[in-house]
Amino acid sequence: MTAEVVTRFAPSPTGFLHIGGARTALFNWLFARGRGGRFLLRIEDTDRARSTPEARQAILDGLDWLGLDHDGAAVSQAARAERHAEVARQMLAEGTAYKCFATQEEIDAFREAARAEGRSTLYRSPWRDADPATHPDAPYVIRLKAPREGETVIEDQVQGPVTIRNDQLDDMVLLRSDGTPVYMLAVVVDDHDMGVTHVIRGDDHLNNAARQMQIFRAMGWQVPVWAHIPLIHGPDGKKLSKRHGAVSLTEYRDMGYPAAAMRNYLARLGWSHGDQEVFADAELRELFSLEGINKAPARLDMKKLDSISGRHIAAMEDAALLHELERFLAATGRPPLDDRRRELMLMAMPHLKERAKTFVDLLEKANFVLAERPVGKDDKAAQALDSVSRGILAELTPQLRNASWSRDALEALATRAAEENGIKFGKLAAPLRAALAGRTVSPSVFDMMLVLGRDETLARLEDAAAGRN
Repeated sequence: MTAEVVTRFAPSPTGFLHIGGARTALFNWLFARGRGGRFLLRIEDTDRARSTPEARQAILDGLDWLGLDHDGAAVSQAARAERHAEVARQMLAEGTAYKCFATQEEIDAFREAARAEGRSTLYRSPWRDADPATHPDAPYVIRLKAPREGETVIEDQVQGPVTIRNDQLDDMVLLRSDGTPVYMLAVVVDDHDMGVTHVIRGDDHLNNAARQMQIFRAMGWQVPVWAHIPLIHGPDGKKLSKRHGAVSLTEYRDMGYPAAAMRNYLARLGWSHGDQEVFADAELRELFSLEGINKAPARLDMKKLDSISGRHIAAMEDAALLHELERFLAATGRPPLDDRRRELMLMAMPHLKERAKTFVDLLEKANFVLAERPVGKDDKAAQALDSVSRGILAELTPQLRNASWSRDALEALATRAAEENGIKFGKLAAPLRAALAGRTVSPSVFDMMLVLGRDETLARLEDAAAGRN
């Protein structure tokens, strides 16, 4: 029987959830969920000076928005410090670790001399094989008794085999002189205790894997499967930073990208399945594999994100899209929809979602639903409502009052009104859009009329004809 797959996401709560971290979480989530496994969350909050409750909450909120549910409660690494120290003491008792009484001054002096003489600065503690009877009554750290011969081979599922000579690795500190465990020990103990089978993380942790493997082996624990994924770069090929634009996941939420589109885009940012670009969630869970992850860094491409986002919006069921839109309004502090506008938005949704790339685009197109009478006009709309246009609207309004309220009848009336004034309908469309939506870019004039209904349409046309805005 195949063992259950267990993955984990282990962010540090020292700031916002970076888009790179969000992608790492997504890869772990997809890998576990696609195999009926568990996805765990561990908050690596051992840096007490920089860890904040606000940053922890930002991580939880970001994962919640992205739709990445985790199994069980989030684990606090700091709360497990005594367990980490216990393992260091166990290694000491079993001879796979030792007490080192070297002071920081002695270590610094060794390295300074080594640099001056052109020697390796890798510190070799004289206490590694010292007789315990010679141990002084002084502060000490506990160091790993690492192998000094042979090689450590990281069998990485993305990078391939990575070999590091053991004589290039020092006896790292496991427990500081004040009794606190180091990060490297804490990670290994937590991964073992949480039953993690696959460690999927950024390739900036690749060198850590060799050191962590030595702890796993010293304890006789199963080494997890490693998969170190390349980092995300900006369009210029350099490591992603704020100079490239948004790097926080919440910034993308606030720009109006649907969570499903972000899941799709982030999955494709460094992973591929043939030439397919757009995936439903079920497809991603089924198809995602470590073998599909590219070795080269992925480059952020906002045009591709816009394209994927637009296709998700267009394909979404109207009611589901309205629900997501209301989540966006709440998350970004915009006013909620009342019952009447919710009803109108649902009616208008087939016309709003065409060519909309984000919820911001969609709301701009929905201005005719959201606007209060008299409808405010932007500059272009105000220019479209000159005295001639207002006169034509004043003539058209009474004709619409008794018209059959169907698309064909409305289109015939408007076309005839344009012809009677010696213009093509295209010239009349701009003032009609301005009157109904306060914009010159909007859904079709007739789609807006049908959504708004006779009374509201006529009232807006009367306002525009009279110059009320």
